[in-house]
Amino acid sequence: MKRTSRDIRTANRYEVLRRIIAGSPTSRQELAAATGLSLATVATLVGELLDLRMITEVGFEDSAGGRPRGLVAVDASGGALVGVDIAETYVHVELFDLALNVLARAEEELDAGERGPERVAGRVAAAVGSVVARAGAGSDRVLGVGVSMPGQIDRDGGVVEYAANWDWHDVPLLGLLAERIPHPLYLDNPLRACTAAELWFGAARGRGDLVVVNLGTGVGAGLALGGGLHRGASNSAGEWGHTTLVLDGRPCHCGGHGCVETYVGAPGIMRNLRELSPRSPLLHPGDQTATIDALGAAAAADDPVALEAVRDTARYLGAGISDLINLLNPEVVVLSSWVAARLGAPLLDEVRAAVARRALRRPLAATEIVLSPIPTDPVSLGAATFALEGTLRSAGRRDGARRTAAMRGRTTRNG
Repeated sequence: MKRTSRDIRTANRYEVLRRIIAGSPTSRQELAAATGLSLATVATLVGELLDLRMITEVGFEDSAGGRPRGLVAVDASGGALVGVDIAETYVHVELFDLALNVLARAEEELDAGERGPERVAGRVAAAVGSVVARAGAGSDRVLGVGVSMPGQIDRDGGVVEYAANWDWHDVPLLGLLAERIPHPLYLDNPLRACTAAELWFGAARGRGDLVVVNLGTGVGAGLALGGGLHRGASNSAGEWGHTTLVLDGRPCHCGGHGCVETYVGAPGIMRNLRELSPRSPLLHPGDQTATIDALGAAAAADDPVALEAVRDTARYLGAGISDLINLLNPEVVVLSSWVAARLGAPLLDEVRAAVARRALRRPLAATEIVLSPIPTDPVSLGAATFALEGTLRSAGRRDGARRTAAMRGRTTRNG
């Protein structure tokens, strides 16, 4: 889809704000150098962000022989953003100020029988109401609520087209939430959320090409190419978890066999452990969270069975990541989400070793493989940036409407 001038302007406004949040306080000259935009363009965009009360003037700094440079910083109190992480076993919600500091958190557990759309929408609404109340944020302060939902998402229509682990087809989730939540809503999936979080605050700050390998119950690969999120023609890019790793391998709920997800998602890791040690005390049948927690703790304590299970998982994961490195030539591959966080350094070490055996030398030499450094939930953080982006996009539409009205008024008067 061809981008309009309004899309480009919104993207530039978003990039300037991202740089301000990451480097407050900063000058317009520093922003121009960091973004590659002209100083005049940056000055205009900074003026718009000041008008929106998202940033504020904070004084001056000396320049080399010239006039002092004005400094701007994010106005943390200028509004609040909510990020919602809907996962297979929980709903996690965080409320942020405009500097994306966490002000309040809430979590609702989801049992297997509670995954109907109406039930999930009710849980999300309850958690959102809880964080807004807990933070003491008035309704008018909440600029928007970003929602991350696993699956294939029509973000413009607010529809979950397909969520395999939930057996959802064409669910109008944003409409269900709008009946319960009195704030602007923005929907996408955790692949995009984790990638946005890494671009803003994580391992990809200042980098243009990355892959975020999202390891949870499901598995996917969030992509950023040339400094921006890569969504694909139908917002479906990143379904790496459903690429074939083993011909005629384990059956997958997507209908295929041998998908990456069946070997490195949480249920697949449980199966790896069960095949290695059927009676292992680390196994908690029916409870993937408890199993992964126990496996991570045992591996960190050098338990031989746990280390072997992590090594088996890393062998599969390394093969899949090698394909991504050979295909995309990223600067960094980030292991993210709750499974990666719980398995931690033992998984990272084994993945690096597995990738080194498989990836081509030249692209591998340019790639760093790391655990996500984000201390909070990266999905909630990334989802909050959806709301921030949506706020800027809406502001752009309002500005465009005002300019059009003004031009029509001048034409009428001149006519």
